[in-house]
Amino acid sequence: MIKQFELKNFTAFRKLTLDLSPKINVIIGENSTGKTHLLKAAYALHNKIKPDAERDDVQKLLTAKFLQLFLPFEEKVWKLRRQGAPDETYLLINWLNGQKAAISFNVNSRLLSVENRRGKDPQNIDAVFIPTKEVISFMEGFNSLYQKFEVSFDQTYHDICVLLDLPKARPETLHKKSKWAMEEIESTCGGRFVFYGGGRVTFMKDNVEYSANVIAEGFRKLGVLSRLLETSAINPGISGALFWDEPESSLNPMLMELLVKILLELSRIGQQIILTTHDYVLLKWFDLLMDKDRGDQVRFHSLFRDAETSEVKASSTDNYVEIAPNSLDETFALLVEHELRRDMGDIGQ
Repeated sequence: MIKQFELKNFTAFRKLTLDLSPKINVIIGENSTGKTHLLKAAYALHNKIKPDAERDDVQKLLTAKFLQLFLPFEEKVWKLRRQGAPDETYLLINWLNGQKAAISFNVNSRLLSVENRRGKDPQNIDAVFIPTKEVISFMEGFNSLYQKFEVSFDQTYHDICVLLDLPKARPETLHKKSKWAMEEIESTCGGRFVFYGGGRVTFMKDNVEYSANVIAEGFRKLGVLSRLLETSAINPGISGALFWDEPESSLNPMLMELLVKILLELSRIGQQIILTTHDYVLLKWFDLLMDKDRGDQVRFHSLFRDAETSEVKASSTDNYVEIAPNSLDETFALLVEHELRRDMGDIGQ
């Protein structure tokens, strides 16, 4: 599990350090504050690398990973440096077990410099990144097109398609909470997604198969989570962190309570979760459903730009009411205020 993540002179960040919960982390912030960049950078450093890989190979692998995740201009890694930065770019992950992984690079660097990779490699554990767009609708043939450079998507889409195409794990190896989550998703969707390999996916309802493309996009997003549990790509207590960029995208607000319940249950059995959101409903469900008596910990990280310097900074808290700034809560309050003014006139002010 990731304990701490530090960035210096990387994209929008001059210097930022996040202390992460081993359970659930929710990152909020206005557009352009770097939420997705945080997720992708941590995911890249979490990249699974063979323990016996040579240093030069590790440099090439990590450089390729950053290029494929961020798609910088002219495919040059130094283009990921913060504009005008006077010194090197540096990224560091500290794991709970005391291990570290770090990379750095300067202007015109062709390869990342890899540091602090010593002892038992904590990166030899797969992490999962679920991107904003759902992938079930275009999985078939996508990976082959991606590998031939015939489609331009960042690598998170390729990675998730590979994981979804893994064979099912043996049912007896799945945690009962994973099985519970899969059953809840199937009940909510009214059926289940069936993965045949090669990216072919259908939807089974009452023993009748339908094209996955005719199923609601929100259900397809839940289907991704169910499949990752079914293959043990997400295996709480064993697999690496789950990174999820805007899980609320295309999801009906009525489904968010179920999603938060599932994520809380997975965190209770050892799954670290790091997600971003722009949605007040999703954010608030974490506040309402977390149960400290059951060991729940949801850490809220608010990214914002300093009013004087415009630098991206972070404020972190385990208490919902202490989130500051909280642009989602403020926007909701503004909506309520406008509605009162419209419905009640001067009385509502």
